[in-house]
Amino acid sequence: MMEQQVSSILIRYQADPGSIIAILQDVQEEFSYLPPPALKMISKELALPLSRVLSLATFYKAFSLTPKGKHPVHVCLGTACHVRGAQLVLEKFERDLGLKTGETSADRNFSLDAVRCVGCCGLAPVVMVGEDVHGKVSPAKIAGLINKYKK
Repeated sequence: MMEQQVSSILIRYQADPGSIIAILQDVQEEFSYLPPPALKMISKELALPLSRVLSLATFYKAFSLTPKGKHPVHVCLGTACHVRGAQLVLEKFERDLGLKTGETSADRNFSLDAVRCVGCCGLAPVVMVGEDVHGKVSPAKIAGLINKYKK
């Protein structure tokens, strides 16, 4: 099944090596990470060395070689968020989800990451869950956020 999905992505870009970043983005969106078999297939179909594909996949922070959760939680630790208590928010997420920063839950429902800035400094501290932005988050609001996405 993975082969079909990767093939359709490659067909969409006409297997053009110049579209490697867009191809990797689409594969990441499809699987929530870049599975090794998909990277090997991309390498073969684009006639690029696997080392080149892996170097791109590991260079850009947007890509992940490990599975991410259905609901990726990103806690902003940029300057404005940091001074407004974002570290406490991150620690509360770690405790409530039972994860360390950078980990994904066993059920692949949540993954937890710290980011440097999401560009919503006026709403600090900010948490993004997927594409949803949550501003002025306090540790007391974490349980409600988690429950919202468990459903």
